[in-house]
Amino acid sequence: MRALPDMELLRAYATRNSEEAFAALVTRHVHWVYSAALRQVRDPDVAQEVAQAVFTILARKAGTLRPGTLLTGWLFNTVRFTAAAELRAAARRQRREQEAHMESMIQTEPDPPSEWEQIAPLLDEALARLSQRDRHAVLLRYFERKNLAEVGLALGTTEEAARKRVSRAVEKLRTFFTRHGSVMPAGTVAGLLSTHAVQVAPVGLAKAVTAVALANGAAVGGSTLTLIHGALKIMAWTKAKTALAVGIGILLSTGTTLITIYEIRKPPFDPTDFWATTFPVGPSLLKLNFGHPLTYTFPLSPVQNCSISGLLNQCMEVSGGAT
Repeated sequence: MRALPDMELLRAYATRNSEEAFAALVTRHVHWVYSAALRQVRDPDVAQEVAQAVFTILARKAGTLRPGTLLTGWLFNTVRFTAAAELRAAARRQRREQEAHMESMIQTEPDPPSEWEQIAPLLDEALARLSQRDRHAVLLRYFERKNLAEVGLALGTTEEAARKRVSRAVEKLRTFFTRHGSVMPAGTVAGLLSTHAVQVAPVGLAKAVTAVALANGAAVGGSTLTLIHGALKIMAWTKAKTALAVGIGILLSTGTTLITIYEIRKPPFDPTDFWATTFPVGPSLLKLNFGHPLTYTFPLSPVQNCSISGLLNQCMEVSGGAT
């Protein structure tokens, strides 16, 4: 039986309240969602709470996601927003834990971190800095474990184009890791993503997440509800900033268009008259002093055409007419 695409399952839940469709979505994505949350919050229990909040938000927003949305990309962003809300809420606790961890490191000599341990804390930030299509390519390839043909199909391109995009995206990730002190070949980065990016979620998490999400968060504790509200605030603020940036871009482009139109409409230079020129006349240029006690005023018009010889003649007349 053909597995239904994510958005068809989500539409079935949004329009027909199909619990089976939503449960299928959770089962499909819960492992990598939990893995991404764990990398960011560094606590298995909190990571489960983040995953629960993410799918609860998905249930609430199921009817608002636009057709054509890549659900994997949407979930990745929501994990980051939710984890950020958790980290903000638990900042003091995190500081205390870090201080205790530093004390323990002083007392014992730590083992050198593995290659995966070097890049794991950086991975989600590195992915967020990629372009949307590059990020989607990596998520589909290494988080959802799709082959290149399936990645190309999801992105609306060919298998070869998908291969190149994934390769370029991994190279960008490698560059990001290098700047942060983790130097390794792109092939090593790809291998680490293949083997470590997704780990199995705790047993029973999918069922628990599904039950809470379908109840629209009614059964969650106060901390999870606070986490959901915090994530929704961050999502709304991010959306508002994006809209503001787009609005500013439109204003700037409109201004550029108006300037361009003005430049096009300016009287053209006449190449047949070597001495021809134009000069603007306005409030600040109505009176020009040529060193004579009298003040000469040019005729008032938006643009006045003249010749150099004619202008010199008028200047001579103002200064006494002697030649």
